[in-house]
Amino acid sequence: MSQLIAFWSILMKDMKNYYLKPPNISWGIIFPLSWTLMLFVRSGSPVDIREILPGVMALSILFGTTSMLAVTITFERKSRSFERLLLAPISLNLLMLAKTTGAILFGVLNAFVPVLFASFLIDLSGIHWVTAFSGVLLIAVTSTFLGLFIAVSVSEVFEAQTFSNFFRFPMMFLCGLFIPVSSLPALLQPLSYLLPLTYGADILKQSINENGFLPAPLSFSVLLAFSLALFTISLRNIKKRWIY
Repeated sequence: MSQLIAFWSILMKDMKNYYLKPPNISWGIIFPLSWTLMLFVRSGSPVDIREILPGVMALSILFGTTSMLAVTITFERKSRSFERLLLAPISLNLLMLAKTTGAILFGVLNAFVPVLFASFLIDLSGIHWVTAFSGVLLIAVTSTFLGLFIAVSVSEVFEAQTFSNFFRFPMMFLCGLFIPVSSLPALLQPLSYLLPLTYGADILKQSINENGFLPAPLSFSVLLAFSLALFTISLRNIKKRWIY
């Protein structure tokens, strides 16, 4: 019970200090909105809007989660409050889950901002919402743990943002968000399958447009594997740099 109380207290502290601040709330709305308007206006037809919706949702999650973790974890490390948390009577696994749950929720909410605006423009009936939500949640978890890995691997906020872009921008172009993987140059296609967002985007495409090209169980399994690997590596980095 004390562990759960500690988890809840850390989560609520982060929500109050970071995620529920007006600038972050507005940024969480403006970023997906800007992508939505840019691509929806450019597409010019309801069919195109439905086709690009999975990509906009995936990008909103990716940028929202990685950006927030880069700021929160790196800032707390600079202020030494992160080291104080490590001394708390709570297991390291539960502590880092508490630190990342807020970003996961932030990413999930970001994903449905484009859906809200799309609902005013097109008919969203026929979407497999259970699969879509499961895909959104797994993308948010994987992206958050990627952000955690980045945040505990650098020392400054600007380094975290730069390191984040090292992963984010290739994902924008190689993961089939707006250009099918099959349409990429043959040399680049193998790289697509090394990036987790390829599998997350395919889940969303299957649930929204039914035009995914990978088996859904495979995509879910790969995302779970990426999540576990990133979380495990992050914990090792923390133990190596601050505990041992």
